Amino acid sequence: MAKAKKMGRPKLPKGHAKGVIVPVRVNPEDRKLFEKAAKASDHKTLSGWIRHTLKKAAQDNWCSTLE
Repeated sequence: MAKAKKMGRPKLPKGHAKGVIVPVRVNPEDRKLFEKAAKASDHKTLSGWIRHTLKKAAQDNWCSTLE
């Protein structure tokens, strides 16, 4: 008997995955706010918007302390 195909997306090759997952809890109002902001931006996903926004905030705030 043939082996059943697995459901879902095939695994990415090593080194192609985004990396680690950072779990964060937000309340429903914050999630709605973040989703609206992500849709209004040029990012395709909420995750992409969150990554971009956090990275920019970290760079702006951290780099300003080095000056």
